[in-house]
Amino acid sequence: MCCLETEGVKYGCGHYIITKKLRKIDCENPYCYNSRRHRNPCPNCMCDRYFGPDASETVIAVRQDFCPECAPYYSQRRR
Repeated sequence: MCCLETEGVKYGCGHYIITKKLRKIDCENPYCYNSRRHRNPCPNCMCDRYFGPDASETVIAVRQDFCPECAPYYSQRRR
């Protein structure tokens, strides 16, 4: 599975949101859709389409508030 090196923001809820993808690390697996060795076209493609865990996460900012996904949930719970 290919993976990425990223930069992002760490939120108070604990989530890390990617703001910039710096580099892709190729797994060289022909059954990984993101690899340069993946066949194109791939007949009946059932290959893995997702990236693995980030190889490195560089936190460029820390915010005390909730991330955009958590904010609506926690704002409703406070009412």
